[in-house]
Amino acid sequence: MSEANTSSPVTTARPGKRKAMLAAITGAFVVAGLAYGAYYVLVLSKIQETDNAYVGGNLVTLSSQVAGNVESIGADETQLVQAGAELVRLDPADADVALRQAEAKLGSTVRQERQRYSDVGQYDALVTQRRLAVETATQDLSRRAPLAGDNTVSGEEVEHARRAVADAKAALDIALKQAEAARAGVAGVALAEHPAVQAARADYVAAWLASRRNAIVAPVSGYVAKRAVQVGAHVTPGTALLSIVPLEQLWVDANFKESELRDIRVGQPARIEADLYGDKVAYHGKVVGMSAGTGSAFSLLPAQNASGNWIKVVQRVPVRIALDAQELRAHPLRIGLSTTVKVDISNTNGPTLGAPMPTRPLYTTAALNQPVAQAGTAADAIVARNLH
Repeated sequence: MSEANTSSPVTTARPGKRKAMLAAITGAFVVAGLAYGAYYVLVLSKIQETDNAYVGGNLVTLSSQVAGNVESIGADETQLVQAGAELVRLDPADADVALRQAEAKLGSTVRQERQRYSDVGQYDALVTQRRLAVETATQDLSRRAPLAGDNTVSGEEVEHARRAVADAKAALDIALKQAEAARAGVAGVALAEHPAVQAARADYVAAWLASRRNAIVAPVSGYVAKRAVQVGAHVTPGTALLSIVPLEQLWVDANFKESELRDIRVGQPARIEADLYGDKVAYHGKVVGMSAGTGSAFSLLPAQNASGNWIKVVQRVPVRIALDAQELRAHPLRIGLSTTVKVDISNTNGPTLGAPMPTRPLYTTAALNQPVAQAGTAADAIVARNLH
């Protein structure tokens, strides 16, 4: 009896402890579920996430503006170049010859126009001479005509005098028209401003610029990629020589499903993690716009959904995320890297597509500017040498 009495409290205590533990575990699950539900409502429901996102950027293709043979190459792939640095140089022989020809043509044109301006004075003098001839012939006829009545002068001689007056007047008309044509070619404009001189001057400036464009410079600072040009190759205008990637001009294209775009707006903040650095580095950007069509709509071979064997496929729309410049400098990215994007969609007041075009250019370069004024000065010197 004593043994039974001592064991009964133990057996009754164990079920009570078990019930308490089960209740505690159940309560923990309930609290965890409530916490997760609150976290989902307050946080997760305000975040739109996708890992179908990739780094994008500008791929600046360098091409030649003139034809020529490649003489030297100044940079290779993976190397950093600065805007204005000479990357490719073409053989300048052809351009130098063309420049000398343009210089000779400009000088010859100035001299030809000088002759045309001098011809105006010559034709004016000829008009004066023809007028004197008409006056002389008219006076000669007036002296002979009265003498024809008494046969002092023969009728034939008078007829010759009349014919001489007619010939002199005809010659005067020709001289007047020649003078008018000469003045029409030069009237109202100085010799240096004559259209023919200006056209030859423009040809010289073009040849001068072409001679300078044998040095092909980098329009932007960045890293060289996809070099296709080789030493000795003949290039023509528009030929792609190499590409430059400015790594400070990068963004992220996040491809969200069409069902995920409902609450995405321009201006919403975004958090980006790149597979290159993992979750140790986070980039902070914002939505700046989204594509006007799905990725399949702009593909090389768009899907033909009108076919009989149609299967619905969820489409994705690229959403562009601008990155913080300072974070990019601290942790550089590369075009095409995979990323994970989380967009905070709690504020839905922004536009759904994109902002209007800015009033100022997005991208500019001063590396391609040429000193055209210097070419004009050289052309003016050639004109001045041939004016006198």
